[in-house]
Amino acid sequence: MATPPPAPRDSASILPEHLRGALDRAQTQVNALVLGKPHEVRLAFVALLSDGHLLIEDLPGLGKTTLAHALAATLGLEFQRVQFTSDLLPADVVGVSVFDPQARRFEFHPGPVFTQVLLADEINRAPPRTQSALLEAMAEHQVTVDGTSHALPAPFFVIATQNPVDLSGTYPLPDSQLDRFLLRLALGYPSGEAERALLAGEDRRAMIAQVRPLLTVDDVLAAREAVKAVHASESLVAYVQALLERSRRHPGVRVGLSPRAGLALLRAARAYALLLGRGHVRPDDVQALFSAVAAHRLVAEADAGSDEALAKAILHAVPVD
Repeated sequence: MATPPPAPRDSASILPEHLRGALDRAQTQVNALVLGKPHEVRLAFVALLSDGHLLIEDLPGLGKTTLAHALAATLGLEFQRVQFTSDLLPADVVGVSVFDPQARRFEFHPGPVFTQVLLADEINRAPPRTQSALLEAMAEHQVTVDGTSHALPAPFFVIATQNPVDLSGTYPLPDSQLDRFLLRLALGYPSGEAERALLAGEDRRAMIAQVRPLLTVDDVLAAREAVKAVHASESLVAYVQALLERSRRHPGVRVGLSPRAGLALLRAARAYALLLGRGHVRPDDVQALFSAVAAHRLVAEADAGSDEALAKAILHAVPVD
């Protein structure tokens, strides 16, 4: 006799009630600062709670920096911003060892990467050597300088931005670096109603300066642990695997999704379900996240169109059993 599947759970079974309420209030507060973008704000929380990183590709002035500031302030996390430029050196990001003549030894002076939320602004304007300085930090949560490894604070969350239109003098991120970003999103122009409220309202920087933290570092780490307990059924895992397999033979795709992309999709879907108050993942969670997780990981043929369009086509080509 077949064993019946486990009954669906809500998030109350894996997330304390006070933390559930705090996460809801935190999203509400960030939405009050980044107007008219509830889905994008939720995706930012997904990236953070999944122990991933976020890449925002959009035009200047659409709220990328505001989202990063608002998220860090609301969560009570230490925040640093680095403006990536063509003359930025790796030591400007990770830090440098300086000789102390009195102690007769080199002392490590940490760079801005030693924070909890790092905004890497216009990351594609820095040369590849400087971009790669972030790679170890994003993948291993540590940096190595002069043969010595230094652990980064927990949580460590990178929000990187780039302008997809003004590409003159920029250095496109290599596939290995893109793969380190759990999600890629675009904020886009606000709706008319949101834009009017923005124009008539208080300055966003002043509002963020007055923000009261609604969570603690321990709360964020506890929520990350709760994400790991969200259930993904065998059929859900099979659906994710079917999406991966389809991406590798879909017309117009030169390089499909790796197993690591599948793990990223499952992690993100668990966090998405938790934020919606569920303790189990559904196919519509995967569908809501697929383009944000997959598009920047696909390598398209020259005449295949945008990676976003390919991701949507792959999603539509795989039925839900």
